[in-house]
Amino acid sequence: MSIPRPADFELAILRVLWRRGRATVREVHEDLLAERQQGYTTVLKSMQIMFEKGLVTRDESRKTHLYFPAVEEGATRTNLLKDLADKAFGGSALQLLMHALHGESPSAQELDDLQALIASKRRERK
Repeated sequence: MSIPRPADFELAILRVLWRRGRATVREVHEDLLAERQQGYTTVLKSMQIMFEKGLVTRDESRKTHLYFPAVEEGATRTNLLKDLADKAFGGSALQLLMHALHGESPSAQELDDLQALIASKRRERK
């Protein structure tokens, strides 16, 4: 089964749910207020659409529904990154990574982590 591609606002909602594990619409709305001014009804409608798309599940056993992420964070990131690599870099993960490194100033720790990942991938190939 393919994972539906979340829109930008849906991704913001998913980040709240991934962090919390589960939340009511009100809790998601309150968390999102720090980064964007969206009305409660916009969040509610978006989460209802996300339920229909299969991005979230909900517990309807109480008056206030609890929403849970139905897609894994890692799988969603992988799909979004693959989509970006395909669209902007002809499918080349290397070109995407090189472009990202040219546009940012990675910290020493990030560079160390990247070198460790490269070393790990080299060991896997042997």
